[in-house]
Amino acid sequence: MALFRFPSEPPSRPLIRTPNLYLRAPQASDYSAWAMLRIESRDFLTPWEPTWNEDDLTRASFRLRAKRAAREIASDEAYSLFIFEAHTEILLGGLTLGLIRRGVAQACTLGYWMGKRHAGKGHMAEAVRGAVRFAFSELALHRVEAACLPNNEPSRRLLERIGFQHEGLARAYLKINGVWADHLLYAVLSGDALPGAKP
Repeated sequence: MALFRFPSEPPSRPLIRTPNLYLRAPQASDYSAWAMLRIESRDFLTPWEPTWNEDDLTRASFRLRAKRAAREIASDEAYSLFIFEAHTEILLGGLTLGLIRRGVAQACTLGYWMGKRHAGKGHMAEAVRGAVRFAFSELALHRVEAACLPNNEPSRRLLERIGFQHEGLARAYLKINGVWADHLLYAVLSGDALPGAKP
């Protein structure tokens, strides 16, 4: 008997709901909205992300991305989710609870991106709060980690406002925009008191 079932299509139901948003796995029908948002936000996102592959925005690449997200959710390896505004169902960005470690760690790594036209409106803070609650209550994790570039002031402020604590500096931690870059390390624990826990 298999421990996990690997669906051919991503789960369609939202995994996380907040007062103004819902987060769910990417689906094939999201391709056009996702590609348009990524294209129009490219200059905005490039300084903070790995170098985009030449085929990154193709429909075939997106289909593989969605299938991988479904497999990882089914196997409890990672939760790669799209962020939607609840009342308009507009795609705003994405968020991942990835690199899930069970056993003695019970931890994961948080990553996120927001489309340029939706940035600075509080959407990501609400999404991250919802994801942290999901990680602790639904996934029974003990620790959520995050990292950001030292000059990414908006991301630093977001993490600190939600309750992540700065834990140190990792040298040449991730290859961002083609360069191995130092990152500030943050984490929040399941027992931490979180400011603004109910957005």
